[in-house]
Amino acid sequence: MTMNNVGRVTRIEGTGAVAETWTGNRGLMLEEPLLFEIGGDRSGVDLPDVPVVPDRLGDLARTAPIGLPGLSEPETVRHYTRLSRQNYGIDLGIFPLGSCTMKHNPRLNEKMARLPGFSDIHPLQPQATVQGALELIDRLAHWLLTLTGMPAVAMSPKAGAHGELCGMLAIRAALDARGDARRVVLVPESAHGTNPATAVFCGFTVENIPADARGRVDLAAMQARLGPDVAAVMITNPNTCGLFEPDLKTIADAVHAAGGFVYCDGANFNAIVGRVRPGDLGVDAMHINLHKTFSTPHGGGGPGSGPVVFSEALAPFAPLPFVRRTRDGFELVEEMQAQASTDHDRSFGRMVAFHGQMGMFVRALSYMMSHGADGLRQVAEDAVLNANYILASLKDLYSAPFADTGPCMHEALFSDDFLEGTGLTTLDLAKAMIDEGFHPMTMYFPLVVHGAMLVEPTETESKASLDQLIGALRSLAERMKADPEAFRTSPHLAPRRRLDETAAARKPVLGFRDAA
Repeated sequence: MTMNNVGRVTRIEGTGAVAETWTGNRGLMLEEPLLFEIGGDRSGVDLPDVPVVPDRLGDLARTAPIGLPGLSEPETVRHYTRLSRQNYGIDLGIFPLGSCTMKHNPRLNEKMARLPGFSDIHPLQPQATVQGALELIDRLAHWLLTLTGMPAVAMSPKAGAHGELCGMLAIRAALDARGDARRVVLVPESAHGTNPATAVFCGFTVENIPADARGRVDLAAMQARLGPDVAAVMITNPNTCGLFEPDLKTIADAVHAAGGFVYCDGANFNAIVGRVRPGDLGVDAMHINLHKTFSTPHGGGGPGSGPVVFSEALAPFAPLPFVRRTRDGFELVEEMQAQASTDHDRSFGRMVAFHGQMGMFVRALSYMMSHGADGLRQVAEDAVLNANYILASLKDLYSAPFADTGPCMHEALFSDDFLEGTGLTTLDLAKAMIDEGFHPMTMYFPLVVHGAMLVEPTETESKASLDQLIGALRSLAERMKADPEAFRTSPHLAPRRRLDETAAARKPVLGFRDAA
């Protein structure tokens, strides 16, 4: 094996003994087989023999061993530790997934969430014993309302898409309450992909509104389509091109005049928090991804949290349960009695068994209180600054379709046009980034840009971190155009080579090999 160093680029040539190790390991990067290939017919603990009992399952009774692997404790620990070393996370380096806001989670938030008074409570405890938790939920709700300029909030939705469902169900309930059968929802091309799916799930018909040359909603097309059959508009602001929608107030006024409602996808609220209040723009409902704006953990299937803020028109239709302040403290209202309050008096019902994700509430409020008003404003400013730094540093080498329409917000959007003539694509660049030690950016989204590459640095990255990413991306662009053949099979240095993704999708191997 020979190592040729050109600048900061390391090229590995040859296939010496190091590349053909007997173990399959590459130095300290250890090869790890499947659990079923490790384990044998044994157990890590001694268990008594299972007593023989009458068969009550009939034909459903198992007649053969289940085939689970038997591992000792060291084997189990080593297996998952070795796999963890092949994973990438925000604690390893920058995670530039556009639209996902993969930012650092302050450890202070984790410490607060683990306080016994929050981590050890149970949702079925008597309310008198969890007054502190209810007060915290009420306090978080207060600040969400303050930051959005909205009069009501539902805390129970457990994720962004769940929040969308909550908002659209409230809109449908409001329409039904006034006997209005309109069922068309307008969704701009620049909206998040979950928006049309949510609308259809709620029984609406979706129609597309095109984007203009600046990557924003085509205002004329939107206004032309409004009519008595339009129930709502679902708009993402800032949108999935990383751009602010300056016409949102004009759109909202036109939608309201036509008798419809405005749903705003608040997934990108982190780009405007502390600077823009969606309520001032005419929004009727908006979900807030706590992980994206207020740094609760993200990914891995949860837990998530997606509170939804409502306008006065939709507040009566918000879901149950909700926290209400009383003379003696706080109560969680599970069923609404019209004579008790006018809040939620026409609720569309319950979305969850309990009231949401307590741990996420603690983390989000900790983030708010540690930052303060000026700190939250700086969150948005730094997120926008970092994204524009990346855009300005790469637009001479990478195609940036909206770079000339003004500054971006929290994410910078590029296309693969700069690779024209090389036979390489966005996917090839993403695989090459793995060799450079980076998780790729979001690819092929949004769909309005061919070969899209959406980069979101977030506000938590330093200039040194951004400069390293920028340097790697500039180097890759130059090398891919100079020697395309060298990148058709990237990555070369990762634990796994490039998969045949088409075959994997069409002919997935869902089983496992017999351990015997």
